[in-house]
Amino acid sequence: MAKLISKTYGDALFELAVENDKVDVLLEEVEQLKKVLSENEEFGRLMNHPKIIKEEKIQVAKNVFAGRISEELLGFLTIIISKDRYRDIDAILDYFVAEVKRYKGIGVATVTTAVPLREEQCRQVEQKLLDTTQYTKMEMHYCLDESLIGGMVIRIGDRVVDSSIKTKLSELQRELLKVQL
Repeated sequence: MAKLISKTYGDALFELAVENDKVDVLLEEVEQLKKVLSENEEFGRLMNHPKIIKEEKIQVAKNVFAGRISEELLGFLTIIISKDRYRDIDAILDYFVAEVKRYKGIGVATVTTAVPLREEQCRQVEQKLLDTTQYTKMEMHYCLDESLIGGMVIRIGDRVVDSSIKTKLSELQRELLKVQL
């Protein structure tokens, strides 16, 4: 259900951005809004409080954000509050950001290795991903996991390429356990 809500509202904001030719502007505002909301948990508790009426929540949001974000995003925020969907704001904004990245051809890759990669290696991995995918630009995230022993795991969306030694050893162990002596 939450996925349907984030898609419905995220698509609406995305369509608004495309129609008004404000994709980049709204993307930047949404990313800043996400940061502000994550840093101010009290605001979220206030917006989700059951004993505070919607009109007061909307007025608070307008007082806080008027002049700081565009009228489009402020109007969108008031709609979310008026429809009692504020608890889904993170998922909605994340969906919007993902849609903008898809629209702009930006892939998001998480590369996990056992040891840190050198700058040149990072560039090579990024270039290889650009060459083998439909993306025109990559947003790269690098993580360390010493349990991999060596190799790397690359995740783009729901696709995973696992060339880690840990996985190869696990596969070898499974094959050896199948052998009957």
